[in-house]
Amino acid sequence: MLLTAAIGATTAFVPALPAAAQAEDWSPPADTGLPPVGSLRLDGPNETYERHTECVQAAELEEAERLRQAPWGQLYLRLDEAHRILAAEGKQPGAGETVTVIDTGVEDGHPYLAGPDGNSRVNGVGEYVKVDDGPGVVDCDGHGTEVAGIIGANTPPDIGFQGVAPHVQINAIRQSSQYYEKSEEPQNPGGGQNGGDGGGNGGDGGDGGGGQDGGGDPGAGDGGGDSGGDGGGQNGGAGGDGGGDAGTGESSATGTSQRQADSDEGAGTLATLAAAIIKAADEAPGSVMNVSINNCQSYSPNIDVENRKLQAAVKYAHEEKNVVVVTAAGNVGENCQQNTDSDNLNSVVSPPVFADHVLSVAAVGEEGTAPFSMNGPWVGVAAPGTKIISLDPAEGSDRIVNQTIDPSGNAAPIEGTSFAAPYVAGLAVLVRQMYPNLDATQVMHRIKYTAHHPATPDGHDQYIGEGVIDPVAALTADVPKEMGIQPIQQQPLPDDLPPANVPNWTPFAVAVTGSAGALVALGVTMFVVHTVRRKQKTAGPSAKTSSSGSPG
Repeated sequence: MLLTAAIGATTAFVPALPAAAQAEDWSPPADTGLPPVGSLRLDGPNETYERHTECVQAAELEEAERLRQAPWGQLYLRLDEAHRILAAEGKQPGAGETVTVIDTGVEDGHPYLAGPDGNSRVNGVGEYVKVDDGPGVVDCDGHGTEVAGIIGANTPPDIGFQGVAPHVQINAIRQSSQYYEKSEEPQNPGGGQNGGDGGGNGGDGGDGGGGQDGGGDPGAGDGGGDSGGDGGGQNGGAGGDGGGDAGTGESSATGTSQRQADSDEGAGTLATLAAAIIKAADEAPGSVMNVSINNCQSYSPNIDVENRKLQAAVKYAHEEKNVVVVTAAGNVGENCQQNTDSDNLNSVVSPPVFADHVLSVAAVGEEGTAPFSMNGPWVGVAAPGTKIISLDPAEGSDRIVNQTIDPSGNAAPIEGTSFAAPYVAGLAVLVRQMYPNLDATQVMHRIKYTAHHPATPDGHDQYIGEGVIDPVAALTADVPKEMGIQPIQQQPLPDDLPPANVPNWTPFAVAVTGSAGALVALGVTMFVVHTVRRKQKTAGPSAKTSSSGSPG
């Protein structure tokens, strides 16, 4: 088994939000006045880092049960059916497409990341931790390899777990790591302009790797932790995504706190995250990018310089390079308080808050919403983020894993929004493959439009955004906007009962009274007529007798 690194966030971020921002009227921070992209490019780390602990290792056990079952999330999303739809079109899922994983690196030696010819599908394109180790294909933490496995692992038929796009090409950029710390040596001149260390807020305790493995032994390894600080539990909090300098911003299952925004520990800053996004977009325009790294901090009405760099980078990738940028929504932690009320935000997470240019992903569990997943009006969609199975990232391993284990032997399941995001990134790859003429905005819209919407008036909430993704619908549905048809506008329906129907007895009383009066009048009339006729009959014969009896 192994640990997965937690990658946390860096410097303080604060978006321009109104004091009482409600989900239905919230809008992303304005993307004007941003720094030019050219000033944000870096060729390497902007600090000198040295590794301070051994990279994650696989345990050496003689026997271990093989993980053969598919994770619940894969079954729930019906990925097998989605793959059959592509196969019916003569396509291998993910073939010909590229996804860039900006994370702790991706180990390129795992056999389930190989192509049909046996060569690795992982291509290292960027290194912002230690230039001598890279670029991008060393993963001390394990986090990035597990993210890449969810996107693109191609496993044999006897293993249930499989990546969303098992034939995709993976570009790897190592941007952060908790296994490194700043050196006392002068700053690396090759790193370019120093973008600021960005702190380390936002980490979870360690997404997990390790655990019972699918090819043999459970893996060992240090626990989660943040990519730049102690917030995820140094060497090890089990569970949850890590935090750190430009890290995942997710919480630790062991309750360890996230790193503060001014943390000097670990490798990775918001400046290098911005540079990594720009580099990924330049290397693979028209592709997909997974960023399971973010920054979380308390709400404030201002947006700082470091986050403006990040905003400029995602805008460039989306608008200029036509890249679908998928990012984790972040996990709740000591320094990332949950947004329980949409009227009053406690925390803000970047890059998810830049919702015009990224598709942020919340996590759901098998029983419903995941309590660790950060809420916010910027949440785009949701995907499974618990009970994860993925690749063992230990160097030389050929196994799969479902747990993280810290140095003390404590195990926890792999979970976090870091692992929900790659499900969506993999789906974006399949959509681009099925509909090559769609631009990045249209791909994002198709994924949101075909999601299982929450039961709200506008089909969106701050917990799961537009809803849990539906890969089969995303590959097959007719989307009105793509056909130039405006979608049907929802009409509000009254939610109140009609007013009580109180009987009005006045007409009835008038009718009864009138009828009674008419009956009385009729009765009187009949009585008078009858009396008159009776008297006439009585008086008639007397007159005749008197006349006939008169003398002659």
